[in-house]
Amino acid sequence: MRTKTTLIAPAALLLVLAVGCTQKTESVSTDTSSTETTTYSATMPQVDTAATAAAMDSARDAANTAGTAVQDAAHATATAAKDAAHATGTAMETAGQKIQDKTKTDGQ
Repeated sequence: MRTKTTLIAPAALLLVLAVGCTQKTESVSTDTSSTETTTYSATMPQVDTAATAAAMDSARDAANTAGTAVQDAAHATATAAKDAAHATGTAMETAGQKIQDKTKTDGQ
């Protein structure tokens, strides 16, 4: 979450600054009888807020899907490890029982 806030705040600031700086008008007086005006215009790209929102939703969904996949994989790994440990214990118990059966003497 912190990374998302870190990225959104500068982007919003840049958008505000870009919208605020769209035109500059400068007047220069050469003498008392005439005034020359020069206008500078900066063309700013249009921001498609619907597309931006859709892209953010898509990214959020992808992150959630990835997170769920990681959790599922972790759970499957833990289950497999438990099953393997149980199988190993059972095999050792069976082997130990067979060893005891083969090494029993008549006195026991």
